[in-house]
This record gives sequence, structure tokens and C-alpha cells, in this order.
Amino acid sequence: MASVKALDELFGVQPPSAGSKIRELVYMAFFVTDHATHFYALGGPDFIVGPDAPPSERNILGVIRKVGLDIGRQVIDCRARNHQVITLLGGRGIHPAAGLPGGWSKPLSGEERKEIEETARKNIDFALFTLKLFDDIVLKSPAYLDLVTSDVYLHRTYYMGTVDERNRANFFDGMIRIVDPEGKELVKYPPREYATHIAEHVEPWTYLKYAYLRQIGWKGFTDGKESGVYAASPLSRLNVSDSLATPRAQEHFERFYETFGSKKVDGRYQPVHYRLATHWARVIELLYAAERMLELATDPEITSPEVRNIPGRITGEGIGSVEAPRGTLTHHYVSDERGVLKKVNLIVATTNNYAPMTMSIKRAAEKLITGGRVIEEGLLNRIEMAFRLYDPCLSCATHSLPGKMPLTVNLRNSNGEILRTFKRTE
Repeated sequence: MASVKALDELFGVQPPSAGSKIRELVYMAFFVTDHATHFYALGGPDFIVGPDAPPSERNILGVIRKVGLDIGRQVIDCRARNHQVITLLGGRGIHPAAGLPGGWSKPLSGEERKEIEETARKNIDFALFTLKLFDDIVLKSPAYLDLVTSDVYLHRTYYMGTVDERNRANFFDGMIRIVDPEGKELVKYPPREYATHIAEHVEPWTYLKYAYLRQIGWKGFTDGKESGVYAASPLSRLNVSDSLATPRAQEHFERFYETFGSKKVDGRYQPVHYRLATHWARVIELLYAAERMLELATDPEITSPEVRNIPGRITGEGIGSVEAPRGTLTHHYVSDERGVLKKVNLIVATTNNYAPMTMSIKRAAEKLITGGRVIEEGLLNRIEMAFRLYDPCLSCATHSLPGKMPLTVNLRNSNGEILRTFKRTE
């Protein structure tokens, strides 16, 4: 979606209203299935199965054993029906091909609309069920709530996310808003101005670049208002938003901030900085995406045959942005006079989150590995939890069956000498 929006600009054409709404409809189906996958198969097992469970159990099979086959079927059914929507409208379930400069390649029929409406209603029920499950397993557990609110996974950074004209979270379109650790707006800009506000820093020991706020500057791996580090994640999207645009998601939005004791300043909640709360934020977003999907599926305009405007020129440059499930995504293309790309720049969610992710791993290791404490598998998993909460791509690596990932942890003394090494080789 970021790509096709960039191509709209590059070819100097915008889609008709129905074409844009079909794009968003497909995107909401994608959001539902992605967030469901992350909660039940990738990040959620740390809570549902438990952080101290063997690695071979911290995956979707362990979740099914813990919560029962019926819930496992619901998760599988949710993925299946939403992939069917993506395939129906997008031409294929993985990397849909129906998005074109100026709109969409096919209109939505009345029968297809009814099928998608039914799917959206099931998605809402599934999201509400998932929120109840999170409440029962995590929020009602003193041990888990202490884990979520501990200072092991706490960072006070800037936050990034896309909002609409009323500063409500929007996954598909809008302005990119950045707030400081106290919730005060630093800047709000259209996606095409991203390079004015975002810069990238290189470290010699990693291939991935570190994004930071150009206005603040790179001050190293530190948080606070003086540091240019920011996060772009489900938690970040809630933190930059004044509210959510759908009714039931808004109810859970308010409960989220009240649970953590967040106060309202100038009519909006102050940010929540507990990074494990990202899992709860993700499930609230699951409900929002399901509700928004139903709004679009019942919009009378959605079945209009006018779904594409044909491009008539080449501008030579296009920038497109959406909220990927794990954070803000920007595509920037520059072409020659024939429309052949000669320069491409992508800032993906992982890049946006790499600095706080690095800081979270370091903080978790420093807080959890202490003198006299026996180092066990569960402790190593708690360090993994520090990055797994941000990025499903990394979560896939840590939770791929049979649940192992290559990992080396070196324990050093104050002189830097290695005292002990722990390894997982597969």
C-alpha cells in the first residue's frame, strides 16, 4: 500500500474515492490477520504459555495446548477468512497485485461486499474475545502485571504514528505525528516531508541503520527529551493519538490509559512508556481494524465501479506512507522520464524501532543478569521479549518451530573478561 501510494504521486494521479476505500478495506483485513498472528503465535506466547516455559512450547502449538483447541480453531479461522478477503480483492493472498497507480484493478460486487461484511462482523467478535483473553490471562495476574509495569522494559522516548484531521489513529492515511515523552506534539507533517524530520545513523557493528529525529539530533542510545530516539509501534500509535475513531476500540483505548494511571493533559492522555504494554495496544488495534473494516464494507460507495483514474503523465518522484502493523512505513521513489526507477529509499518499521529495540535489549540484560543469580532459559527469554514486543519479523525467528533461535549471551566482569557463555546453536 505504501508502494502504490508512492506510485500515485510518481504518475501524478489520485484514485477515486471507491478505489481508495477498497485499498483501505484490503488493508484492514491484512491488519486483522497480522495482529492476530503476532498475539497468538509470536509475542503472546510469552504470556499465554509463560516466559519460563521451554522454548519448544512458546509458540502457537503451546498456545493451543494452554487455551484449548476451540480457541486455536478461532485463530486459524480468523487468518483464513481474512486471507480470503485479501485474495478476493487483491488477486492473491501474499503480495496482492491489484493495486495500480490511480486506484484498484477491479471493483467490488454486491455479493463480495456481503461476504466481506460477514467477515468483518466475525472479526469484531474475535477481537473482543481476544481482549477478554488478554484481560483474564495478563491484567488479572499480579505476576504478569508486575512484569509489564516493571522498569526492566521501560523507556521514555519520542513516539511516531499516523493520525487523521482530528488526531485519531489512522493506519492508512493522514499526517505523521510525533510527540515527546510527556505527550506534547513535537511536529506533525505530511509523509512527503519525511526527510526533513527523520535522519539515519550508522554503527559499524550492524547492517541496519538507526533512524532518529533530525530536529533533536543523534545523542546515542539514550532516552528522554534530549535524545532523538523515537519508537513507531502499536504502543506509539496510541501514544500519539488523542482518541480512536471507532466506538468499541475507543472504550478499550480509555481503559488502557486509565489502567496505567495515565493523566489527561490538555484533553489527551499522557504516554504509556511500559514497552510490554505494546501487546495490549496491538490487541486494541485489532479491534479498531475490525470495526473500521465493517464501516468500509457497509459504505454504499464501496461497490462503485469507479475504482481507478488512468495516469496521464510522469512526475518523476513519489512518496507513499502507511502504518505497517509494526510501525510507520515510508516508500520514496525517483524515476526517469519513462517511469523507470533510478532511486529508491525505504524507511520501514524495523528501522524506526531499531534504536529503542537495541536499548530495550541492553536494559533488559543489565536489569536481569545480576551477581548471584542463576542464569536459566527463562531469563534468556525475558531478554528476547525486549525485542519481540516490537517486531513480528524478529518474533518469527525466535518462535519458529521447534521454538529455537541462535543466541549467544556472554557474561563479563567489570574488566570485560568473559566469565561464562550461553549458546543456542539452532
